[in-house]
Amino acid sequence: MIPESARAVLESDALAHIATIDADGSPQVTLAWVGIDGDEIVFATLPDHRKLRNIRRDPRVTISIETPNRNEYGLQEYVVLYGRGRVEEGGAAEMLQRLAHTYIGPDVKFPPMPDPPPGYVTRVTVERVGGIGPWAKR
Repeated sequence: MIPESARAVLESDALAHIATIDADGSPQVTLAWVGIDGDEIVFATLPDHRKLRNIRRDPRVTISIETPNRNEYGLQEYVVLYGRGRVEEGGAAEMLQRLAHTYIGPDVKFPPMPDPPPGYVTRVTVERVGGIGPWAKR
């Protein structure tokens, strides 16, 4: 479901805006490192953040990532991925270490603490892709 062109953005060091839905129906947006695992988008946190509580209650997630590219009309390209998330307990330190190689560098140790807590990994199954770029349907 995720086009190869969008996969390239997900594998880059571009930061993602993750939107979830608060209990009152309002949007909650946060910046995060993201990666791809098979056909799912993944991100990790050590503490149980509000976005995780939101996903447990309402799994709808929207992820927006800006690219450094401009299209033929001069518009900035960006990918928007709409899907459903599920939160898994544990594995956050390992996922954050993997993502840190992309976002910080190949030799980094992250999280920078001894014995980090197990944390949470969120997996998002993509249902629709939009934005401006080769991944968007015209």
